[in-house]
Amino acid sequence: MSDNQNNRVDDVAKKTSKMTLNAKAPAFTPRFNAKAPAFVPQKTPQNTPARDSAPAPNPISINIGGAPAAAPAPKPISISIGSASAAPASPAQTSGAPTADANDEATKSSAQVPKSDASVEKSSAKKEAIVQTPKPSAPATPTATTTTAAADESVADEEEMLLDEHFKEHLSVIFIGHVDAGKSTLGGNILYLTEMVDKRTMEKYEREAKEAGRESWYLSWALDTNQEERAKGKTVEVGRAFFETIKRRYTILDAPGHKNFVPSMLGGAAQADVGVLVISARKGEFETGFERGGQTREHAILAKTSGVRRIIVAINKMDDVTVGWDKARYDEIILKITPFLKKTGYNPKSDIIFLPISGYTGAGVKDRVGSACSWYSGPSLLETLDGLEAIDRKINGPLRIPISEKYRDMGTVVSGKIESGHIKVNQKVIIMPEKRACEISHIYGEDESEEQSAVSGDNVRIKLRGVEEDSIQNGHVIVDARNLCHSTMAFDAQLMILEAKNIMTAGHRSVLHVHTAIEEVGITKLLHKLNAKGQKSRAPPPFVKKGDACIVRVETAKPLCVERFKDFPQLGRFTLRDEGKTIAIGKILKLIDTAKTNPTA
Repeated sequence: MSDNQNNRVDDVAKKTSKMTLNAKAPAFTPRFNAKAPAFVPQKTPQNTPARDSAPAPNPISINIGGAPAAAPAPKPISISIGSASAAPASPAQTSGAPTADANDEATKSSAQVPKSDASVEKSSAKKEAIVQTPKPSAPATPTATTTTAAADESVADEEEMLLDEHFKEHLSVIFIGHVDAGKSTLGGNILYLTEMVDKRTMEKYEREAKEAGRESWYLSWALDTNQEERAKGKTVEVGRAFFETIKRRYTILDAPGHKNFVPSMLGGAAQADVGVLVISARKGEFETGFERGGQTREHAILAKTSGVRRIIVAINKMDDVTVGWDKARYDEIILKITPFLKKTGYNPKSDIIFLPISGYTGAGVKDRVGSACSWYSGPSLLETLDGLEAIDRKINGPLRIPISEKYRDMGTVVSGKIESGHIKVNQKVIIMPEKRACEISHIYGEDESEEQSAVSGDNVRIKLRGVEEDSIQNGHVIVDARNLCHSTMAFDAQLMILEAKNIMTAGHRSVLHVHTAIEEVGITKLLHKLNAKGQKSRAPPPFVKKGDACIVRVETAKPLCVERFKDFPQLGRFTLRDEGKTIAIGKILKLIDTAKTNPTA
């Protein structure tokens, strides 16, 4: 045996020299046993076992040497002094009894048991509290209501910001009426009176008109810039101009009065908010325009069909020698035209305003008529326009800009009226129905100034990046990528037949005018005929004639950007023309095989 081993044996002998084993000593029994219920860990109430079947607590035993015994049912906490052993045997199976010192040692251990008991109970209580206390739920994700409220607040803030930028409401006014009623002269005088055309320029027009033998036409030259228009004294295309008052900004749309240029007039009416129906009070001129075939009637119908909600009837040329501001002539014109406008769809009490003016002298245009017309004390034309109720614009609605004109000027430039929504520089947009993605690089207002944004109601010119002019057509619609408009080649529509040489049957072909689009279409089915109460017939009618209302199926040769009338009136109303005449007006009820696809980037 080595010296180290001898030293270890001597140490053990000294430590155990005072220990004696007493076989008769009573077996050491802990104060807690397997049957004691005090140390049963508490579980959840629904899973707590009966008291009789409660598991025994873990006893604390001290094993001093000896051979390991078989493990008892409970799992004891062992404190081993000496050789390592497996789980100790129960006290009854211990081969030897501990001495008095061992008993003292055990007594100390058992004296510490209550403290351990308390900790076990405390731990058990904690476990029970943890089990019984419901776990705090995770932070709630934003609900749909919260998200909607936040979105509404963001939309309101953006709308307020845009309204601050465009604090003056923009109104598009179209001048309509029979040829030679004085529309261009009235428009030119408005530009002069509002200082949009300076005096020097107007004097230049006057000199040039006098040299051409058209001295009385010089005011119209502010709008008729085409040499052909100036030479013939007839407007061919819709003239555009801009003027501003203290309250509003206005775009003048000067429509041609000749029947050959009605398609051009329709394109202008599609962009207008308010119509000024100019009527000549001169003897014979009113009658010519108002008789069947005159453009006074047709223009009024087309304006209503195109969405012009209110109309101002400006009875012009009241200063003419054949009239002389005669109240009887004024009343006669009102008496004849009011029933017709009412039949067209305008409410005489809320939608129609009559006033006498002289477009050439400016009486009743900017300032009131005054002493020249003692029997009329109402507002002037510009005062009437400023006094109209504000139009509810969909500034944050889906973007819709029907293209009315396109050309190339160091890039692709398009023009049109923003029917809904708003645009900003560098905004990405889609041109429907071709689904061409492009980007807005510049925005120009009516006064040729460059803008950073534009809102619903504005007539704008837009320079586009990423698209060629050849791929754009009048009638295409600029939309936002998140909300495309519908494009279809067939739809069901309600028609009102205004003019027809003969009966109309399935297969009838005509030209459709919807917003700024012009497309040849065919009526493929007559679905229902409507009676005076608007009730549908059960069987499809074999034909329809002038004055009938019906529901038909219309098909186009290529995709067309339209919407249902009840969803978007500006893109849901249309006119049918044939052989230079307006034969029907209608509104779209249902889109057939509508293709609504996402653009490819």
